[in-house]
Amino acid sequence: MKSIINFKKESCIARFPNLIVKSVIVGTLMLTAIHSPLQAQEAQKAKFTKPSWWFGAAAGANFNFYQGTTQQLTTDFIVPTAFHDGQGISLFAFPIMEFHRPGTRLGFMLQAGYESRRATWEQVTTPCNCPADLETNHLAYITVEPSIRIAPFKSNFYIYGGPRLAFNVDKRFLYEQGISPDYPNVPARPDVNGVFSDMNKSVISMQVGAGYDISLSADNKQNQAVLSPFVAFHPYFGQDPRSIESWNLTTVRAGIALKFGRGKKIAVPEEAIVPIAVVSTVEPDVTFAVAAPKNVPAERQVRETFPLRNYVFFNEGSTEIPSRYVLLRKDQVKEFREDQLEVFTPKDLNGRSKRQMTVYYNVLNILGDRMMKNPTSTVTMTGSSMEGTADGKAMAESTKTYLVDVFGIAPARITTVGRVKPVIPSEQPGGQLELTLLREGDRRVSITSNSPELLMEFQSGNDSPLKPVVIKTVQEAPLDSYVSFANTGADQVFTSWNMEIADEQGKVQKFGPYSKENVSIPGKTILGTRPEGDYKITMIGQTKSGKVLKKETKAHLVLWTPSKDEEMMRFSVLYEFNNSKAIAVYEKYLTEVVIPKIPTGGTVIIHGHTDVIGGEENNLKLSLARANDVKGILENGLSKVSRTDVKFEVHGFGEDQNLAPFNNKYPEERFYNRSVIIDIIPAK
Repeated sequence: MKSIINFKKESCIARFPNLIVKSVIVGTLMLTAIHSPLQAQEAQKAKFTKPSWWFGAAAGANFNFYQGTTQQLTTDFIVPTAFHDGQGISLFAFPIMEFHRPGTRLGFMLQAGYESRRATWEQVTTPCNCPADLETNHLAYITVEPSIRIAPFKSNFYIYGGPRLAFNVDKRFLYEQGISPDYPNVPARPDVNGVFSDMNKSVISMQVGAGYDISLSADNKQNQAVLSPFVAFHPYFGQDPRSIESWNLTTVRAGIALKFGRGKKIAVPEEAIVPIAVVSTVEPDVTFAVAAPKNVPAERQVRETFPLRNYVFFNEGSTEIPSRYVLLRKDQVKEFREDQLEVFTPKDLNGRSKRQMTVYYNVLNILGDRMMKNPTSTVTMTGSSMEGTADGKAMAESTKTYLVDVFGIAPARITTVGRVKPVIPSEQPGGQLELTLLREGDRRVSITSNSPELLMEFQSGNDSPLKPVVIKTVQEAPLDSYVSFANTGADQVFTSWNMEIADEQGKVQKFGPYSKENVSIPGKTILGTRPEGDYKITMIGQTKSGKVLKKETKAHLVLWTPSKDEEMMRFSVLYEFNNSKAIAVYEKYLTEVVIPKIPTGGTVIIHGHTDVIGGEENNLKLSLARANDVKGILENGLSKVSRTDVKFEVHGFGEDQNLAPFNNKYPEERFYNRSVIIDIIPAK
């Protein structure tokens, strides 16, 4: 009997390739029949977009793996010995529908059709020493599978996942019991062909998968076809075929889909078509312009109200204050002044905004100096460490020991606490991306106080920022001296675009790639040490349909050269991950401290920034939203005192590292990059 069963299995498996091929052919013919009437005679020179909607058919094989216990086959039939592990290969076939715009990551898929989940269990031996076999030769479902489609690299490779809703349409089985070798002359029991009892009529489970689209059509054809091999995994969660016993089913699916789509015609004037490799009139219009400001001879002395983060960040595996923080000796305390911090500079301070980071790396010295001047003030040092509360408290004790030993602060004025996570953590529950950077930011000592003399104006309580530091510096090059490039329509037409900037001698500098419409570059980046020069600027864009678009213009650039006749003020708003909390903390400060300092006829330049954690596109939107929040508060406050003389400029630079206030190497730099900077410039 066993040899007969093996022959049956081999025959079924051998038929699967033929069934799959036939299903693909039938699906293709059906789709072709539907698709053919839609085809139109297009002019030979017509151009078309990539389709967003795709329709087709898919087929392939399910590799099914059963586990659990199966013994009661029907209400009246219980086999002598339970079956446990089983496996098998079966067919699936269904139509498919997809939506995903060209050059984007997110899309949608819907699959619905017929699939078999047949399998054969491993042979067992009954109490009579008889071999027994069980096969689900006709276990089948109608399935509906909506999925989210993600192209992580905006390429032909995609992953997908979503729920699976299945309705049982067949549940037959075959049970065979052989003859005991001890009683070879006893007649064999007849085979049992039956229908499983207690089957779930419907099951809800899930699937995840991946595929790759292989184009079968030329890019300039309106009707497109792709062939997509794919593989999917259906875990056992929710896939219990029966309401009794302990069956569970895991399936690996492998198949191929044939999909058709129809692009939209792009109107092309007859005279615009020329036989060159780069065609600049086929795609929708893009306007490219360069604004190169004239030399503004003003060195802006900046009086900056620099916010003081109340954090000391610690290195992984260490509870000692990092060497990048400025640590004084006892004999230097009398010489320490907040307005002369350049005397006490960190050892290895590199990168942009050195003056501001010098302030920050003196945070413990500033705190010690203020506590000496205000002998009734008290603070709490809260250390946060994923290594545990003891490790966090050891970090807090390091900061306390420094203030006690160097500044002579009474130990009773400093309370230390250990936590696993800070009160305002960077790592959010369920987060999975860039955890290393987020956890670096959470390994810190937070300085809190209820003493008003230590805190920012209008703030009180343990979650309040420390009082900012006022510093004076020279602004190297203001935002209004940057060269601006406006590529209007680029975010709709291009996947990305670059610039080639050539001087009179033909020396070429390359910038990009960019995805946004407006880009600003400091003039010094282009000119170097040259005082001025004439440049040819070529914009090169990659369209969403895969073509290259070029546009050229010329500009005369002048290096920004300072004199000494202007002073400006700068304020900053700092953000944690909670946007609304930052605005709530700073709203009264902006209204009652910043607004009175805006001179009549002055200009307020507001620029938002983020750190490098998170997606570039999301950070760009976030920085602009934060900048507009600040602008709204300032405009509302000005309107209450009937002022309409102030000009606003708002910019969102996201994580752009060419324009970011600070580097992103250390957590303190990343925390300071989560900011909105307010530059107040007097009228000329």
